Amino acid sequence: MRKFYTLLSREVRGYFHSPIAYIVLIFFLIVSGIDFYFQVSFMNQRQVQYTIQEAFFNSVFFWFAFVLIFPLITMRLFAEEFKLGTIEPLTTVPVRDWQVVLSKFFGALVFYVILWIPTVLYFWIFLKITNQPAAHSGGAYWGSYLMLLLLGMFYLSIGCFTSVLTRNQIIAAIISFCAITLLFFLGLVQFIILDVTPTTHCDADAHPSGIPIP
Repeated sequence: MRKFYTLLSREVRGYFHSPIAYIVLIFFLIVSGIDFYFQVSFMNQRQVQYTIQEAFFNSVFFWFAFVLIFPLITMRLFAEEFKLGTIEPLTTVPVRDWQVVLSKFFGALVFYVILWIPTVLYFWIFLKITNQPAAHSGGAYWGSYLMLLLLGMFYLSIGCFTSVLTRNQIIAAIISFCAITLLFFLGLVQFIILDVTPTTHCDADAHPSGIPIP
């Protein structure tokens, strides 16, 4: 396990030694911050049946940023190793292949979790300013972030796989983005076909995000 932790720390440090990590972090914080502000402003203007937490996690801006970050996080994992020729020394040192693969996956997962930590502050700041919670119960927060964690692990695994397929990071990002977007919209289509009711249609028309609030 010591070798695995060494490889994992190498991957995590590699993210923060690369400018792409800060670009992704700043981009995501700007988009999510604007989205949160937009949802609060909209809800201040009219009476709605859903909470800030529901609105934030169901907006177009949120899911656009969500889908886009995975290709940016994972495109360099293996493609960069192949391009620089460092994959051969890495696989010949006394470590197992699964340790190399899992260290890269969990390194990406650590960075992904770090992206979400500042969003917790949005709800805390909202509570302090308004003296009202952004959700009806703590379980709503836990459920939302657990969903994001599980979805993130799934999409990160797809990104890791596509990064193995090519030496070019841009090509790896494009393949990953196409695969993740396809899977995401397949799930969205299934939701529209099976779960949408006239009531949710009305909610979607009333909300600027265009996505029904459960």
